[in-house]
Amino acid sequence: QVQLVESGGGLVQPGGSLRLSCAVSGFIFRSYDMDWYRRAPGKQRDLVATITNSGSTNYADAVKDRFTISRDDAKNTVYLQMNSLNAEDTAVYYCRARKSFFPPNFTGGFWGQGTQVTVSS
Repeated sequence: QVQLVESGGGLVQPGGSLRLSCAVSGFIFRSYDMDWYRRAPGKQRDLVATITNSGSTNYADAVKDRFTISRDDAKNTVYLQMNSLNAEDTAVYYCRARKSFFPPNFTGGFWGQGTQVTVSS
């Protein structure tokens, strides 16, 4: 069955870094675009970063130049490297697999269960 399992979240101090991973199974990973979303407490779920099946990337303005999305098709895994973290980055982070013909704001696709990232001193 389809599975997306996020890992790598945790508590980090402001200015610190974390690397999230999302390991997928049950579908042809290399055929899908991958997204990272996040939901902060009391807020809507927001798109953070996108990587197409050919490796093109796009980022939300709030994380541009601080976060990097990447993928390893051999490992069926997508990553989110997060640097210079601040309190506003505190959220549950979700990965999502999406067929390319759907836009990034498409609400369907395959979703992971989320991983908590807390930025606090």
